[in-house]
Amino acid sequence: MRVFLDANVLVSVLNKVYPLFPYSARILSLADQVKFQLFTSPICLAIAFYFAEKKSGTIQAKQKLQILSSRLQVSTVNTDTVSNAISNPRILDFEDGLEYYSALKHECEAIITEDPKGFYFSKIPIYDCRKFLDEVVF
Repeated sequence: MRVFLDANVLVSVLNKVYPLFPYSARILSLADQVKFQLFTSPICLAIAFYFAEKKSGTIQAKQKLQILSSRLQVSTVNTDTVSNAISNPRILDFEDGLEYYSALKHECEAIITEDPKGFYFSKIPIYDCRKFLDEVVF
């Protein structure tokens, strides 16, 4: 299953944000299972780095991001992704639109985010970490 991870999931892992951390860390561990392919975008990685750097400093944030990104596949954001996000009148949050169309481009079957309401326009299932673990993994 191809799954797209939003920035807030990555931030919770990098910064050990409780009470979400045990669930988001479990989501990341799915990368070890052949039936899951985890994707994120360069934008999500940049957002996660920003928050990790604020908490841990640049050097440690880069180390954490290197480990994290080695477990993920990085999707692309190109002209089509941008055009689709801009031209869809239902999308109010441009960044969420970019993530959505990047996930679609890479044939992701679900998006995991801690802000599921931000993807109200999605035609693919949206889960928070707990819901994905409860409904899909277990």
